[in-house]
Amino acid sequence: MQMYAADAGKSGGEYYTPQEVSELLARIASHGKTELSKVYDPAVGSGSLLLKFQKVLGPGKVGGYFGQEINLTTYNLARINMFLHDVPYEQFHIAHGDTLTHPEHWDDEPFEAIVSNPPYSIKWEGDANPLLINDPRFAPAGVLAPKSKADLAFTMHILSWLAVNGTAAIVEFPGVMYRGGAEAKIRKYLVDNNYVDAVIQLPADLFFGTTIATCILVLKKSKQSNDVVFIDASAEFTRSGNKNKLADAHRDRILATLFERAPVDHFAAVVPNADIAAHAYVLSVSSYVQAEDTREAVDITALNAEIARIVARQTELRTAIDAIVADLEST
Repeated sequence: MQMYAADAGKSGGEYYTPQEVSELLARIASHGKTELSKVYDPAVGSGSLLLKFQKVLGPGKVGGYFGQEINLTTYNLARINMFLHDVPYEQFHIAHGDTLTHPEHWDDEPFEAIVSNPPYSIKWEGDANPLLINDPRFAPAGVLAPKSKADLAFTMHILSWLAVNGTAAIVEFPGVMYRGGAEAKIRKYLVDNNYVDAVIQLPADLFFGTTIATCILVLKKSKQSNDVVFIDASAEFTRSGNKNKLADAHRDRILATLFERAPVDHFAAVVPNADIAAHAYVLSVSSYVQAEDTREAVDITALNAEIARIVARQTELRTAIDAIVADLEST
């Protein structure tokens, strides 16, 4: 599947998330649990994110796999993928359709663990459909995601269907974390209600079809603290072929920092919700984690002394050259 996605170029990102990112999401969403009754992905693609729970928890530890996909070919691919991974027919429930306007799992929610890599900044009906503002998934924020950017519409849908004791891990386009307008109001709702658990900045060039540096938004409904962990993992990668990859050591460092919830110089910060509110509800990691200054320190005194030595030597050489020229001219 990974090789096929790589060959598919830009379209490969529509149905496949790299395995190392899938495992990171699954470990975040399943932390503290040995088994899960139901897992869900509203933009399921080929189902690779859901199936990663098999590796993380072990076979037979997930009661049901739920997901929805708008692309018919990819929907069929997800169903085939479930069979290929020995998931019994009665345990997976993959639906075809538009999750935002016609969700198919109303009778199955809430879900203990939700993982997703939704399409980045796609168009949707938004406020052009007057019924959506009263939809119980979107109404709590009091505003709909922009029609040209459905990212936070997926986020609100996921939050609505998340169980009280559940965790959601969502790959987000970076602009979602700082853009103004309706998106800022939705971020305000998420922060003020203490739903944002963490934001993890990922390295660039991890995903098929794009080189942008995405991030992971972690949501919980039952947090034990009123703060958010910001992790800058933008340098946690190795280069493999024409893509960056998260190695096991990188993933383990991210997870350990997330679960310990302790600040680490130039890598992680724990920021109270009140401070985020004072910062206009911006959730960009770079706003809270100071990047390490890797510039070489320069000793100005030594540099000036070296410049003076070079100038003196230049004067000495110029005098010698002038003498040689004068001698040549006299002969």
